[in-house]
Amino acid sequence: MKVKFLDLQELTNKYNDEIKREVCDVIDSGWYLLGERVKKFETHFSDFCGTAHCIGVANGLDALNLILRAYIHQGAMKEADEVIVPANTFIASLLAISENRLKPILVEPDIHTYNIDPEKIEEAITPKTKAIMIVHLYGQCAYDERIGEICKKYNLKLIEDNAQAQGADYFGRKTGSLGNAAGTSFYPGKNLGALGDAGAVTTNDEELASLIRMFANYGSRKKYVNEVKGINSRLDEIQAALLNVKLKYLPADTKRRQQIADEYLSNINNGKIILPKVIRPEGHVWHLFVIRTANRDMLQKHLSDRGIQTLVHYPIPPHHQGAYAELRNSSFPITEKIHKECLSLPMSPVLKDEEVRYVIDAINEY
Repeated sequence: MKVKFLDLQELTNKYNDEIKREVCDVIDSGWYLLGERVKKFETHFSDFCGTAHCIGVANGLDALNLILRAYIHQGAMKEADEVIVPANTFIASLLAISENRLKPILVEPDIHTYNIDPEKIEEAITPKTKAIMIVHLYGQCAYDERIGEICKKYNLKLIEDNAQAQGADYFGRKTGSLGNAAGTSFYPGKNLGALGDAGAVTTNDEELASLIRMFANYGSRKKYVNEVKGINSRLDEIQAALLNVKLKYLPADTKRRQQIADEYLSNINNGKIILPKVIRPEGHVWHLFVIRTANRDMLQKHLSDRGIQTLVHYPIPPHHQGAYAELRNSSFPITEKIHKECLSLPMSPVLKDEEVRYVIDAINEY
């Protein structure tokens, strides 16, 4: 049996007829940017997240970048100020901070959840700290009340990197609505994926939303009138149209991911394997199902020999990347351990029951 890590073609085929209809309608309309379909998706996604505003942008990195850019414009932070960010994350979280000439301050994760450890945040705060960026890594909500209390105590902005957790729930509130602002990605492999790059910002802050929309459109609120030095970062009509289709099915797709995760958690019983810890079932939407083992490469080969495709998210932590050579001498042993031992198993709403069982059996044989 062959088990793909993520079958994007099959995933898209689930909604093929609706997507093709919507895309054809966009083509026939002759209107491809800043049109009704983007407005419709922004309304639907803000409703889904439970926020007052959604701004469609070109990708997830731009979403985070624009949030910080708008805060700098407001005077909430300035060059060389610090933003606390988990050491265990994809490099995009740090890149948005650096792009705005702010300083990323890395904090270790909880070894069990892989998300930022709330107990370690406060010791990283200095007079230059202006924000905390939490990352809902692998699909599990990283927020808890301790983080909210720290933000209030030190008057810090709370920014969510929600690229992997669309739909995760925190006691009735969705990720994307838990902080002051959130950036998300609709990269094709995400739980809510486009057929190319796409992203969005969600927030309840009307002034911030207006600034982000202006910065994303060449610094312009009115055509040919440029108030600030902006960028070009816009969600296009075709991506918005198909995201509107896929958003309808996201709750059902999330339920299927959770069912698959339950199967993995209940039936993988190999003592060499460390399974992920779930804080609350509704708080995890399982963008990735990440296990750990001391001999990750051996396990990956064992599974590959049996036709099971796995991936490593992520092989090199940000502080060991050439892009952040200034952090190379830093020590983040928990993050380094995770990156050395983690392995992502097949996970998607189109994974079949027999494929899940096959993966479980192969791991238990290891």
